[in-house]
Amino acid sequence: MPSTADLWVRRFHPAPDARTRLVCLPHAGGSASYFYSVSRSLSPAVDVLAVQYPGRQDRMREPCIDSIEELADQVAEALLPWADRPVTLFGHSMGASLAYEVAQRLEKAGVTPTGLFVSGRRAPSRPRDESVHTRDDDGLIAEVKALSGTDASLLGDDEVLRMILPALRNDYKAAETYRPDALVKVSCPVFALIGDADPKSTVDEATSWGDHTSGAFDLRVFPGGHFYLNSQVPAILSSIRDHVRAHMASRSPG
Repeated sequence: MPSTADLWVRRFHPAPDARTRLVCLPHAGGSASYFYSVSRSLSPAVDVLAVQYPGRQDRMREPCIDSIEELADQVAEALLPWADRPVTLFGHSMGASLAYEVAQRLEKAGVTPTGLFVSGRRAPSRPRDESVHTRDDDGLIAEVKALSGTDASLLGDDEVLRMILPALRNDYKAAETYRPDALVKVSCPVFALIGDADPKSTVDEATSWGDHTSGAFDLRVFPGGHFYLNSQVPAILSSIRDHVRAHMASRSPG
């Protein structure tokens, strides 16, 4: 079994007796620690793994990866040793696009996720022409503040800004230049979660996620903007628990 010191995977609350795992993939500029409270809430029933991208926190000195596809190659490889039990994927914003690509790679390797939760992201078949990553630092900061994705007090700290801006710009580039094959589908069920006032994805754009799976599809709309999930944690965790219970019940004899 991989060590908890593995570069890519953070396991804040190890749950070795859990029958299933949840893999969480952060948003642009985000880190594995964003899902610390999710791990605490779901353990020990679910073994929660959070992916740590290079270029931030304890991986600060590593070069960032500005391609969703390349990032997915490395994440999927890192996750395969953890696929000894059923795995569900959850990604928010850029993490949703990444989770979709990771799901494809896992399925090609013979590991079909129990489900793919895509949060705060329009479907891959609904691209927009965006260029936030080309803005100057002030423009990039203004975008993040508008989405309420980072504590405003942190954005006023020059030292913190110097640390997070390179990773943030890199991730925006990865997300904005991502142009996948719209005909590729995963076979696992897809659950799209969206805020009703999200400027980065309309409900209609999120609904198109249903075109990217040959399995079941469900859409849940919550009040809020791009980071609606910060105020909807109980409801989101309930959705994940319900899915896990249903899947495990389907695998139980009788």
